[in-house]
Amino acid sequence: MDRFQEMQVFLAVADAQGFAAAARRLKLSPPSVTRAVAALEARIGTQLLTRTTRSLHLSEAGQRYAEDCRRILGELDEAEAAAAGSYSLPSGVLTITAPVLFGDLYVTPLMAGYLDRYPPVSINALLVDRVVDMLEEGVDVAIRIGHLQEAGHHAVTVGHVRQVVCATPGYWDVHGRPSHPGELRRATIIQTSASHLHTDWHFVENGQPLSWRPEPRLVVTANQAAIHAASLGWGVTRVLSYQVARRVAAGELEVVLAEFEPPALPIQVVYAKGARLAAKVSTFVAHCVEQLGQDPALNPLISSVGADLSANGSPR
Repeated sequence: MDRFQEMQVFLAVADAQGFAAAARRLKLSPPSVTRAVAALEARIGTQLLTRTTRSLHLSEAGQRYAEDCRRILGELDEAEAAAAGSYSLPSGVLTITAPVLFGDLYVTPLMAGYLDRYPPVSINALLVDRVVDMLEEGVDVAIRIGHLQEAGHHAVTVGHVRQVVCATPGYWDVHGRPSHPGELRRATIIQTSASHLHTDWHFVENGQPLSWRPEPRLVVTANQAAIHAASLGWGVTRVLSYQVARRVAAGELEVVLAEFEPPALPIQVVYAKGARLAAKVSTFVAHCVEQLGQDPALNPLISSVGADLSANGSPR
C-alpha cells in the first residue's frame, strides 16, 4: 500500500472513529485497515490514534497529520481533475447541500435545469435542516440562509428572506389583526422545532430589539406541517417568507406585524476558495446566482399583501 493509500485509510478511520466502519466504507477487510494504520504509525514513529476498549480518537499528532493529509489528497485530486479536463468542462459528481424546504421549493428546480444543461454532471443533494461541514462531508456548494461565516469559503448573496408572522385571513377576521407583537399573547401559536425560530420570536420596535417567548399549543418537527396547520385556520405561526410566499400570493395566508420584523436574512451560495475552481462548481454557482437572483419570493421588499409578490424586482 503506497503512502497516498495509507493517508486515505487513516482519514477513513479517523472520520469513522473505528477500523471496522472504515473498512466497510473502503470495501477492505478490517485486518488490512488495521495493518495499514499500524504501518503508517511505525514509519512516522508516533502514535496517531488513541485507542481504548470503547472508543478511538486522534492524538494531537494525529490531528495535525489528518489536516495535512486532507490538504495533500485534495491537491492530488485537483491535479488529476485538471489533467482530465474537469476544470474546463463540467463533469463528474457535484455534491450540494441546502435546507429541506428551501431545497424542495427552489433548489430542486435549479438542479433539474442544471442537469439538463450539463449531461456529464450528476448531483448528490444533501437536503437537511442543519449546517453541514462542507469539508468533512465533501460538499462542493452549500446554499445557506442566515449570517454564516465559513473560513476558506466564498459566499455570494443571491437574495434575502424575512421572518414573518402569519395566519389565514379568516383567523385574523375572528381574532383580530395584532398591531403590536405583545398582542400575540392572545393567539393560538403553532411552532416547529426544526427552525431557529422555535424559541424566542425577535422583533424590532423603534430601532430597539424586542423579544417574546411564545407558549405554543402545537409544536411540530417540520416547517411544512406548521404552515399546513396555519393554512387550515387553526392558529398563528412564524416562518421564513419564502416558505409561505406562494400561499401569501394566493391569499391563503396573511402576514401581520411586518413593521416590527427584524432585518431580513441573506441567502448565500457558498463554495471553497481556490486558485482553480472545477467547472462543475463554477457553472452551478453561476446558475444559482442567475436563477435565485430573479425570484421575487426571495426579495426582502415583498409586501405582506400577496398582490405585491409579483410586482417586485430581483433582490440585491
